[in-house]
Amino acid sequence: MKQFIAFVDKEFRHIIRDSRTLLIIIGLPVVEILLFGFAINMEVQNIRVAFYDPVPDDFTTDIAERIKNNTYFTFLGYMQTMNDMEEALRKDKLDLAVVFQHNFQEDIVNSGSAAVQLIANSSDPNRGNISASYASAIILGYQQEQTELTEVPFQILTENRMIYNPQMKSSYMFVPGIMGLVLMIICTIMTSVSIVREKERGTMEVLLASPLKQGTMIFAKTIPYMVISFIDFVIILLLSYFVMGVPVNGSLILLSLVAIIYISLTLTYGLTVSTLVDKQVNAVIFSAITAMIPVLMLSGMIFPVENMPVLLRAISTIVPARWFIDAVRKVMIQGQGLFVIWKELLILIGMTLFLLGVTIIKTKKRLE
Repeated sequence: MKQFIAFVDKEFRHIIRDSRTLLIIIGLPVVEILLFGFAINMEVQNIRVAFYDPVPDDFTTDIAERIKNNTYFTFLGYMQTMNDMEEALRKDKLDLAVVFQHNFQEDIVNSGSAAVQLIANSSDPNRGNISASYASAIILGYQQEQTELTEVPFQILTENRMIYNPQMKSSYMFVPGIMGLVLMIICTIMTSVSIVREKERGTMEVLLASPLKQGTMIFAKTIPYMVISFIDFVIILLLSYFVMGVPVNGSLILLSLVAIIYISLTLTYGLTVSTLVDKQVNAVIFSAITAMIPVLMLSGMIFPVENMPVLLRAISTIVPARWFIDAVRKVMIQGQGLFVIWKELLILIGMTLFLLGVTIIKTKKRLE
């Protein structure tokens, strides 16, 4: 145990002595949370929509058909009750719910107005706001067309209701993405470079000759990065809550569990990279290409996955950050529990075990 602690202490001391690395590890989360939290907005497509129409009539059917046939929307069907609609929204199976009032056509004929409620999932504020705007525009266009045809003026009142993020802050979208990016950078690049550095300096042979088993020695070297990564996670969480005003609606314990699983996955990937390269520069380049770029482009951090071509959507399924970001949004923003994010957790755990197996196979007992 003393030898194990000595290895952990050695790695901590190395990190502390390297001021530039320490600055990147601690400073990067602060810079990125402030930069991305205020800066970016994106277009929306493939909006999952469903309808609740208690008394179908010609007007509601025509409006529903126009929304269904619009290329921005993906029609998921009619809901039988409002409870079904709210359950679909709660489980993140729906982006927009269109709710028609009772006796819609009758009210238009008798009083000249009727109401439609648009309930948008705004945990991604850009998507929620634009989804409601698209539907509102279609309804307004239908109203104007019917008024011209019948020459009888009437009004369709649309009420927009944004759930999970009623203030429509873009930081709600980017905070989970920044977590995924920062943890990927620290765990993957720093861990891989740490192991490869020992190879370059020729000290890995000395470490392998120690009484500790190889697996225990590698685990000892990764502990400091796990601790620092979790500290970064806490820093981002505190900045998000106190500076960006992003709430933590779900369980902190569950959120921490998601972070620990993801940190373990990215650490394992860093170890995998270290078995494939022999120079620190190559480790950084390889990690950047295979880890950072997919997080930025394919995880849903910046570009919504639903907007991507089919091929890129398929590739995004093997990007760990995609599942981490989905899980964090569901727990942190939507306040969901374990039974809603079990799929994401199983995928992350499965990826970790797979990478661990690859690392074990690739690792050699003695360096050549």
